Amino acid sequence: MFLRMISSAARLSIISVLILTFLTASLTAQETSHEQPNIVLFLVDDMGWQDTSVPFWDSVTAYNRLYTTPNMERLAAQGMKFTQAYATPVCSPTRISLMTGMNAVRHRVTNWTLHKDALQPMETNHQVLDFPRWNVNGLSPVAGDPLAVHATPMPQMLMDAGYFTVHCGKAHLGAIGTPGEDPLNLGFDVNIAGHAAGAPASYHGKDDFGIHSEHGSVWGVPGLEKYHGTPINLTEALTREALASLDQRKNEGPFFLYMSHYAVHTPIMADSRFVQKYYDLGLDSVEARYASMVESMDKSLGDILDYLAARDLADETIVLFMSDNGGLSAVARGGEKHTHNVPLSSGKGSMHEGGVREPMMVSWPGVVKPGSSTDQYLIIEDFFATILEMAGVDQNSAVQDIDGQSFVPMLKGKQMNYQERPLVWHYPNEWGPTGPGIGAASAIRLGDYKLIYYHQDQRMELFNISEDIAEEQNLVEENPAQQKVLAKKLSDYLRDKNAQMPRIKSTGEVVPYPDGMRD
Repeated sequence: MFLRMISSAARLSIISVLILTFLTASLTAQETSHEQPNIVLFLVDDMGWQDTSVPFWDSVTAYNRLYTTPNMERLAAQGMKFTQAYATPVCSPTRISLMTGMNAVRHRVTNWTLHKDALQPMETNHQVLDFPRWNVNGLSPVAGDPLAVHATPMPQMLMDAGYFTVHCGKAHLGAIGTPGEDPLNLGFDVNIAGHAAGAPASYHGKDDFGIHSEHGSVWGVPGLEKYHGTPINLTEALTREALASLDQRKNEGPFFLYMSHYAVHTPIMADSRFVQKYYDLGLDSVEARYASMVESMDKSLGDILDYLAARDLADETIVLFMSDNGGLSAVARGGEKHTHNVPLSSGKGSMHEGGVREPMMVSWPGVVKPGSSTDQYLIIEDFFATILEMAGVDQNSAVQDIDGQSFVPMLKGKQMNYQERPLVWHYPNEWGPTGPGIGAASAIRLGDYKLIYYHQDQRMELFNISEDIAEEQNLVEENPAQQKVLAKKLSDYLRDKNAQMPRIKSTGEVVPYPDGMRD
């Protein structure tokens, strides 16, 4: 009606403006879409720093020669290798830090989650320490949930920015019966096989992935019924489903694939496609099965890289590779305990390097120099700020305080002043097994030095990591000045975040901070 009331010239002018506005908006949308890269975050469970043919040290080791991971080699050739990337000693704290950008001191999901409102049995039965009521219910998108950390999850922020978000594999972000149990509540458009449990009952399709086993209600992998009764391996089934979900996208916008494998977590079960070669090498049967799981994981990585290449998506997709904690060594493995990550000391559950240092790589076409490497250190909560920066999303829209720092400058070849940045770990909990660095503890790394403070007996260890990667020489007595400096910095950090500490059962007193003062 309005257009009919005005002159032809005016009408033509208005129509021209409307067309120009439409075209400009369309071009802007296309430019925005083009500027947002696809992102694949490939997270492996319990994979040690040495569980690969890619060397993350200054030399190739016997373990590097043992494992067959050609696709990790391929990713390393395409991007940047991080030789000093850190997570936490066990899984759930790492995963919550990844999703929220918060250090474990702040989010308080300091141990692995499963049952609602419940401490782990090894914590309630401890002979010396009485452990705090940490956030056993994990991550919650809802404010006010008891014993849970309220935060805006990274996938939600990506979804709000136009990303199609896919979760595939292990979730382990919230306890049974809580909102965080289901990845669909945390910002994922698709959830494939993710639930509260942190391990599968079985890796074998012929066993229905354990869903019908005695403990299937807790540990059985859900949502993969189409593969039940078949000889497929869980790692392969997850990969197929992840890629199928990308094919089913309804728009051409960017995607975020969180490929979160259950492998190589226990139970250690052979992938029949790869295990025979390791038996033929004369490996311990457990270690042969484990090596086949590593190779199975690597094939998954290769399948994803092949998918991207075949669909001309490789040049517009960032791929990040990481593990959630150090390699298992204290239990369930073949051979001598605490040796599976050598030259690193100990393994999963430990504050020693074997428990927290991870294999990490990033490929970002056009940004990251192929075949590059950095020895600058970072920690798992840094992934939050980094991925959001990659996607062009403002992290300040999150409800939580962010501890992580973006490592995008590292990816662009810049040297950051990491020698002045402390990394902090906090585990006021009990994992179960014993060994070097295992137990309730807090730790700090600043530059080359690392201090570990054990809650049970208030003992400390000080190591120069650059000179003693195996953490064999405790420098507490040799360098008391450095020990005092780090104890004060660690205490200040814990105090500032109101860190939870255990109590000593015999006295009822709270374990003091490393500088000797109590909260």
